[in-house]
Amino acid sequence: MISPDEPRLPVSDCLVEIGDAIAKQLPVVLKAPPGAGKTTGVPPYLMETSVCGSGKILLIQPRRLAARSAAARLASIVGTTLGDDVGYQVRFDKKVTRNTRLIAMTTGILIRRLQDDPLLEDVSCVLLDEFHERSLEVDLALGMLHRIRTTLRPELSLVVMSATLDPQPIADFLGNARAIISEGRAFPVDIKYTKTTSRDRISEQVVGVLPDVLRSTPGHVLVFLPGVGEIRSTHRAIVDRRLDRDATVMELYGDLSPGDQDAVLGPSDVRKIILATNVAETSITIPGVTAVIDSGQARVMRFDPHVGLPKLMLESISQASADQRAGRAGRTAPGVCHRLWPAAANTARRQLDTPEIARGDLSDAVLTLAAWGEKDVMAFPWLTAPPLDAVDQATELLRRLNAIDESRNVTETGHRMIRLPLHPRMSRFMIEAAHDSIVPDAAIVAAILTERDPFRGRMRPVVTHLVACDISDRLECMKRFRNGDSSAVENAPAARQILRVADQIKRMVDRSDAQPSRVVSDHPIQAALLAAYPDRVARRRKPGDARGLMVGGRGVKLDPGSACRDGDLFLCIDVDGRGTEASVRAATTIDERWLDKRLMLEIDEPFFNPTLAAVVARRRRYFDDLMLSESPIKCEPSAEVAALLARHAALNLENVFPAKDKDIAAFIDRVRFLTEHMPELELLPMDDAGVRDVLEQLCQSRTSIKELKTAPWLDHLKSRYDWQTLQSIEQYAPAKMKVPSGNSITVHYAADRRPWMEVRIQELFGWSTTPKIAGGRIPLQLHLLGPNYRPQQITEDLQNFWNETYAHVRKELRRRYPKHHWPDDPTEAEATTRGLKPRP
Repeated sequence: MISPDEPRLPVSDCLVEIGDAIAKQLPVVLKAPPGAGKTTGVPPYLMETSVCGSGKILLIQPRRLAARSAAARLASIVGTTLGDDVGYQVRFDKKVTRNTRLIAMTTGILIRRLQDDPLLEDVSCVLLDEFHERSLEVDLALGMLHRIRTTLRPELSLVVMSATLDPQPIADFLGNARAIISEGRAFPVDIKYTKTTSRDRISEQVVGVLPDVLRSTPGHVLVFLPGVGEIRSTHRAIVDRRLDRDATVMELYGDLSPGDQDAVLGPSDVRKIILATNVAETSITIPGVTAVIDSGQARVMRFDPHVGLPKLMLESISQASADQRAGRAGRTAPGVCHRLWPAAANTARRQLDTPEIARGDLSDAVLTLAAWGEKDVMAFPWLTAPPLDAVDQATELLRRLNAIDESRNVTETGHRMIRLPLHPRMSRFMIEAAHDSIVPDAAIVAAILTERDPFRGRMRPVVTHLVACDISDRLECMKRFRNGDSSAVENAPAARQILRVADQIKRMVDRSDAQPSRVVSDHPIQAALLAAYPDRVARRRKPGDARGLMVGGRGVKLDPGSACRDGDLFLCIDVDGRGTEASVRAATTIDERWLDKRLMLEIDEPFFNPTLAAVVARRRRYFDDLMLSESPIKCEPSAEVAALLARHAALNLENVFPAKDKDIAAFIDRVRFLTEHMPELELLPMDDAGVRDVLEQLCQSRTSIKELKTAPWLDHLKSRYDWQTLQSIEQYAPAKMKVPSGNSITVHYAADRRPWMEVRIQELFGWSTTPKIAGGRIPLQLHLLGPNYRPQQITEDLQNFWNETYAHVRKELRRRYPKHHWPDDPTEAEATTRGLKPRP
């Protein structure tokens, strides 16, 4: 029951409309500004009216702090003890019972609940709060809930709540949804800017404006800072300047203990200066805040291609986030907001935050969907479709991690990875490192890779390389720092954060059923890193060389100070991809025996050796697409060998094809002659394409150019035609023609010339007319020779030669060759091969 003492909220004017839409099983998209009461007004109304049924109501928050804070406030509003009717569930902490009706939880907890209970059978309503932040998780949750509603549970109520987004596109996406806008109620906030962009540290900028802010308003002051490091340095600066004389300086960030968080959020008679990260930007209410100092920066989770993991990166906030922060000063009274950037620079900021799905790594989402039965990521109902290349990259990474198979089914290893709320790389790493003896060390390594570098890019000369692993060096430094050696790191706050995260990761693994999938080596950290980075394996270009080639074909170069000085293979963990050759800032030597056998491949590869002018073969061993070794093997004829030989022979065909061979040239000329003069025969043309066809046939059983040059080309050229066609070629374009002397005389063919025959006159005695070929269409050109085989006459009309010219030629030949037979009538005479007069 909602307490009657609770003030009326601006969103109250919309509650009946929200209830009406839910009663009609319509999704609701609510836009309401900060302070309108989305988080604290809508859930109690749904509980009290039961308009959405008697099941549980899940209030989804983007952060653990917001979920705990919202649950505490809602429990107070409905007059119950936290953990009874109203509770919360976040990582490592929950206050719920079987009878808890309203549960505030983070988006990650919802997604894992959807994996265990795809229908949310005991849930009647889900509220997605602060949807404007557009994290990948909340986009994924929206799509999963939309899929459930449109397929199996149309009665599941869904309310999407945002402070800044236009509700209509979301309503259109959900289909027949009710878009509702609450105008809210806010007091005026006086926005002030610095005159110029300062290069001072943020802590110095804050203490520079804090005195004016304290004088301008009597309420609490909320200072937005990028992270815990800046909070600590600003806290020290405030104390050093004695600006805390009339106020208490308090810190607020996500990893703060629940008790400390409650102290910050609770009422106080003492003025507070609250130093907070962006956890205070949305969802939570801090009573009595009337002043905001905004650094304009935040550490936001972004994909870091250097280490292949999401990392918190410093960046400028959007205009929408700046307005959200300023609004915190005007929730209960007029306020002031001092922005630490010039007014002119405000318009240069992007208006809205870019959805994470458009800029982040998708491997976690792809694995989640695969486990949920959604193998086609692009067919999933996304509010904003992810880039296809990012989906492909994520899918390929998951295959390499052995999280999914080729059909995108989740493997046994993949199911273990899902149970660890870490990036898939780190889940795989921790599974491989899940021996009791190395989990603590592995957790530190995982934290080193996902948090800020405590060494600022350089190692202290505090350790000697214990093993050939740069990460092990960092691990050793962190262990020394934990044991009190502050000189082991460059950035102590970053190191402390790493140790905090490491403790969290260790607790995750301890609570999971993660077991090692294999025992690989005497160097488990290095081997576990290999399991997490199979796409970062590299091979040296030559022994001792700092340069190498990485999976994917990218050239890499080890840092001069790297511990990886020996060994053929190394793992590139932190890679700066700028430039033509990527710089490897952290690496580890690996043993080939540790490589995942699934990704190993042995290929016998033929290739053309130009020096030998032949196809030779080698056996290559690969990990993924990275060649590990090669050795020569005997090259046997095959289709692949034939194709290689044909391709290279064709590039130099004039030196391979024996075009000067008389028999080959003659056959080609005969076919071309008939192609022109007897097209009805429909002969296959004897052109370059035909020669290449024959070349490919000859290559089937050969491996060298030398063998091709001596191959039976003529037989293969003739084999293009069947027996009947070859008979037609012989009949209509004979290679030789039998003359009256009984000799068979060669018939010559050439382009742009009449076919001709060179024959001695005496061998034609008895012929009266010129012979014809091509079915009688083309008369042969006769080159008539004397006994000395020198031309005497060229004619295409033998009868005319006998009648008009022979007598003159005979007279001269009789004088020169008196012993030869020169009859008066050659058409009646007997032809002779010797040409001498017949004996009486």
